Parts: sequence; C-alpha cells; structure tokens
Amino acid sequence: MGPVTLQGVRLFLQRLSERYAGAGEFYLLGGSALCLLGSSRETRDIDYTVELPPHTRAEFEQALSQLANEMQLDVEHVPLAEFIPLPPRARERRRMVGRFGQLDVYLFDLYSIALSKIARGFEADLEDVMFMLNERLIDLSELEKHFDLIIPRALQSDIDPEEFRGYFQEIRRRATRR
Repeated sequence: MGPVTLQGVRLFLQRLSERYAGAGEFYLLGGSALCLLGSSRETRDIDYTVELPPHTRAEFEQALSQLANEMQLDVEHVPLAEFIPLPPRARERRRMVGRFGQLDVYLFDLYSIALSKIARGFEADLEDVMFMLNERLIDLSELEKHFDLIIPRALQSDIDPEEFRGYFQEIRRRATRR
C-alpha cells in the first residue's frame, strides 16, 4: 500500500458513496484530513469517524471494508472523543469537504485534531500541528484556550497531564521561533 494522496482520498470518498447509498456524516481525521488541506507529509491511512442512522451501520461497514480492500487502503475508525476530551463546540468547527452521494464529508475540528496529535506527542504529530499553525488553519492562542479547557480531563482519557503539558510547551516553543 502506497501513500494516501489528495486524489486518492477524493476517489475513495466517491467510490464509497457509490457503494453506500445511505445518509450520514463522515469525518476525516489525522493525516488524510491534513492531506486535503495541503500537507505534504505522507500518510498511509485514512482515519475517520462517522455518524450514521443505526439501521445502516452494517451496510456502511461492509461497503467500507470491501472498498478499502479493493483500493488497498488502511482505513481505520477512530472515535476521537474516546482518545481525548473534545474541546467545547468542536462540532461547530468542523469543515465541509463536500457531499458524496448522501454522505456529508467533513474535516473534524482542527483544534481537536491538533490536541490529539499533541497528546500523542510523536515527532510527526508535532510537525502536523506546526503545519496547521504555519498555514494559519489554527491559531496558537485559541489552541492554548482549548488545551486549558481539556487538560483537567486528561486522565479520564488515559493521557498523562504532565506529558501532554510538555508536548504543548514544545509546540509553543516551536511556534515562537517561526
């Protein structure tokens, strides 16, 4: 399996809409979301979360699994709210990508994505956050507000608050150097 590209993500979404006729909201996360925003860093998977009518979930999962196999893509459901406390009004900050059949496709809230990457703290994740800051897709002071709001709940998501704080300080340090 090769890297996921902008064209690859769009082709995947188009083909998914051809196989899954139901309605729903499909949210891209992680590297595939950043790919659509112009990031040049390679990613090898499509992370997503989805909101569907319960009676269509099995149909969606079957269509998604078959398509991922055919396109040789690593497609992974990532319920972001289970990994990190979401900042207030995250849903309001989603960004529409487009409508593919009956599927409305969004980029998940970029602040939530950035905070999840900071919490994980891998170098590639920190570089992704810097990409978002450098491209002015997110604002450092706003990111800090969201960080301050969720840090008290970090332990509930198995996030070490001190590590999280340290990774955030590293982002702040890098952002002030640019």
